[in-house]
Amino acid sequence: MSKKEKETSSATQQEETSSSAAEVNAAEETPAAVKEKKPRGRKLKYGSMSAAVMILVIAIVIVFNLMCGLLMKRYPVKIDLTPDKRFELTDETIEAVKALDKDIDVVVTTPKDTFDYYSSYFRDMYMQYYGVVVDMPYDIIPEILEKYSIYAESGKGSINVKYVDITKDPDVIAKYNQYYSGEIAEGSIIVAAGDRVKVISKEEVYQMITPSSTSTQTNIQMTFVGESTLTSAIMAVSDANPVNVAVATTMNGASLYETNYAKIVESFISFLDKNGYIVSQIDLATDDLSPDDYDMVVIAVPNVDFGVDIIDKMSDFMYNDGKYDRHMVYVPNLYATNLPNLTEFLADWNIEIDDKAILDDNMMQTPISALGVVDYAPIISVADTETVGTLTNPALNIVAPGARAVNILSKNNETVSNAILTSSDTSYLASLTEETDLSADKGSRNVAVISRKETAEGFDVYSSKLLVLGSSFMLDNAVLTNTNTYNDANVLTNILASVTGKEAGVVIPEKALQQTSIAPTQNEMNVIRITVIFAIPLIVAVIGTIVLLRRRNK
Repeated sequence: MSKKEKETSSATQQEETSSSAAEVNAAEETPAAVKEKKPRGRKLKYGSMSAAVMILVIAIVIVFNLMCGLLMKRYPVKIDLTPDKRFELTDETIEAVKALDKDIDVVVTTPKDTFDYYSSYFRDMYMQYYGVVVDMPYDIIPEILEKYSIYAESGKGSINVKYVDITKDPDVIAKYNQYYSGEIAEGSIIVAAGDRVKVISKEEVYQMITPSSTSTQTNIQMTFVGESTLTSAIMAVSDANPVNVAVATTMNGASLYETNYAKIVESFISFLDKNGYIVSQIDLATDDLSPDDYDMVVIAVPNVDFGVDIIDKMSDFMYNDGKYDRHMVYVPNLYATNLPNLTEFLADWNIEIDDKAILDDNMMQTPISALGVVDYAPIISVADTETVGTLTNPALNIVAPGARAVNILSKNNETVSNAILTSSDTSYLASLTEETDLSADKGSRNVAVISRKETAEGFDVYSSKLLVLGSSFMLDNAVLTNTNTYNDANVLTNILASVTGKEAGVVIPEKALQQTSIAPTQNEMNVIRITVIFAIPLIVAVIGTIVLLRRRNK
């Protein structure tokens, strides 16, 4: 082999050797390269997944917030965890608010944080005067006003709540002043629908939280009656067909009733006003009793007889030029029995007021605020379920303190009379003037009667109705406002609605406020402090460290 061939062969061998070494080196370096490349791919893969998960979570949160925003317009999302459900509306109010077909303005003429001030002020006052700690949660009022607004969104109408400081911006209430004859003062609540305006005074706002009738000086239990006040005002301004009522309080300037009966009449006027009736007080002798101005007249607890001219005025009102469709409520005075002209007027309506009072073997202890006493009242029952209608809580008793029996006379005339409320079969009559025992003569007696006179015009029938209520103390404030004990308010509301054709009002029961307090021992306080300040943060830190280390080791 020539020298040149040897050099060529040697170069070829060197190239092959280098190529083999390069392949071996490449083979040896491949795992390392793979090791370097694989984590980058894995990081990219997991990073993309993390980003996708984050985007998904953010999207879910955004959608959830949008859904919550939409739900807020129709349903309250705050959960009331208080044991007495103080921040929730009753079913009666919710149904009434959902049925609204008008836009209602509720204007609170004080800043929202004023209610916190009320809470502390009255709590300190009770501590100062009575030496007891009493929960005065006036923050209930703005909370439930928000609920009114939310529930109204479910219906055709709305309730728009706003807070204004009229000391700084008095012009805000100018549009309401033109429809309201009284004064709109700071701290009051305006409820308005168009030109219908009701004002809940500052004093009535204070009284939305009040001691229950069973409270004592050493054991004061508070109740919330604000829902009843607010719901009644809303229903009153939204009523499309309000009923105008004339309440006779004087005759030729002199009072129709004795002083101690004044509170009875005031209580009934307040009751009518809360239920949406437009009430005017009149002098029965000097004021005009026109059927064009009034739909109903109230003659309550008179202790004097009426002259023939006034009896004729009452009859003309009910006759209404032959059109009828006018009504009257007559409530006798317990002890005024010698009233011949009034007796004759009632007899024309087939009614006689007995001069004896109804007693019963089964009676219920009942406070009477007008007399400042606690008396025993017979428990009565519903005789005409169609007139009385549906009761919110049928289990509650109906009481008739100091009731005189209302007898239905048999006369051959156009008048039709029906018993609405009656006493039990164990009841009996007691003379108001003589010491006689009549307890052996037991039997049911009429406590409330409706008589009506009718006229027909084609297929339409028009009637005037006279409601006689034998117990004046059924109208007492202690009976009508104690809606957790007595059914009288619900019954009377429905009866009056049946008489006048007015849409029945809503009777909201009082809400008993439970006194709640947290008083842990010192040991319990130490456990709470250690748990909140040290234990919970330590647990969170440990979990975070473990998660971090595991991620680094992957």
